[in-house]
Amino acid sequence: MKTTRWIREMPLHMLLLPGLILVLVYSYVPMLGVVIAFQKFTIFSGWFGSPWIGLDNFRFVLDMPNTGQVIWNTIFIACMKIVFGLFVPIVVALLLNEVSRSFIKRGVQTLIYLPHFLSWVILGGILIDLLSPSEGIVNAMLGKLGFEPIFFLADNRWFPAVLIASDVWKEFGFSTIVYLAAITSVNPTLYEAAVVDGANRWKQTFHVTLPGMMPIIVLMVTLSLGNVLNAGFDQVFNLANPLVYESGDILDTMIYRIAFNDAQYGVATAVGLFKSVVSFLLISVSYWLAYRLANYRIF
Repeated sequence: MKTTRWIREMPLHMLLLPGLILVLVYSYVPMLGVVIAFQKFTIFSGWFGSPWIGLDNFRFVLDMPNTGQVIWNTIFIACMKIVFGLFVPIVVALLLNEVSRSFIKRGVQTLIYLPHFLSWVILGGILIDLLSPSEGIVNAMLGKLGFEPIFFLADNRWFPAVLIASDVWKEFGFSTIVYLAAITSVNPTLYEAAVVDGANRWKQTFHVTLPGMMPIIVLMVTLSLGNVLNAGFDQVFNLANPLVYESGDILDTMIYRIAFNDAQYGVATAVGLFKSVVSFLLISVSYWLAYRLANYRIF
């Protein structure tokens, strides 16, 4: 019986083989390069010829004057993206749920979902044009209102806000669809009972819709904890410049500069290993919380 079942299911398992090979080649084999974090690595010497220096690379990173600021920037920007990336889609989903005409509802969903498919290379160019202090439409409108031009991408006071706002604008359409799906799963009889009890639309939203969405909200929050150190390399790399490194430099961009500008591969690998270990711990905690609070599990 088991042999027959194994033969019958073999083609299905074989379908997994190409994906498994890709994961092994591109995700697990490169992990051997972690040893560079403990070496004074040079390209010409390679893994086997580079001398071992223990934890010196980690000590060098901790002694760098801007390491603390970069870690703070990373955590602050990532956390703000998580908070607003949770709040805005929920509000938009609740508003769209009140739209009765399906063609308007679908049209709005399509419009807010489109930026998700654009890369930060394209959006970065668009934002640079829009926020330009001399020719940008935003500063042109501010000038009409009597305000001075704002250097959004060259002022440390404004740059984090630009990163957070543009990321939320790009991604909230995707999350809105998730919350709309959660709303459709709410039992319609609960709304009927609320109407009988005299609840208006606001009370139905707060006492029926939101509690029905709560399992998905808790799940999305807990799963997002693993991204606390992922502030968005693509976005920051395309929008940042040396003038805003004080408020906009993050771990990923610092790793990039250390590796490719300074050729200090061991130091860059040490920072990347630190980030990966912390992210792994956060992801583990988030999945544990997702299981305990939302009964979510992968296997």
